[in-house]
Amino acid sequence: QVQLVESGGGLVQAGGSLRLSCAASGRTFSPYGMGWFRQAPGQEREFVAAITWNAGRTYYADSVAGRFTISRDTANNTTYLQMNSLKPEDTAVYHCAATGRRYTGPYYYRRNYPYWGQGTQVTVSS
Repeated sequence: QVQLVESGGGLVQAGGSLRLSCAASGRTFSPYGMGWFRQAPGQEREFVAAITWNAGRTYYADSVAGRFTISRDTANNTTYLQMNSLKPEDTAVYHCAATGRRYTGPYYYRRNYPYWGQGTQVTVSS
């Protein structure tokens, strides 16, 4: 069973930066990819970014492209989300997610991620 634990959230002023981490544990952790999603109050959980575990190919939502960077450390089973130039509309609970071992569909679909973390709150003040 895969367990994911996020950290690094907090309160930051607009224009600031935060770095989120997602530590994975499990007997044989080898996903096809990792993703970050976020959910603001009263809204659907939305795709933010994804990365393929072996090749390191990255994918971003239009709303964060150029400001956020996803990366991974395969030796330590950790995925990161560097968030720069933060805006108040980035305020949400951020969740990391892991796919299974095989590709099952587009990275922006929540249903392709069977494993989820509990989330970490990011609040951006204006």
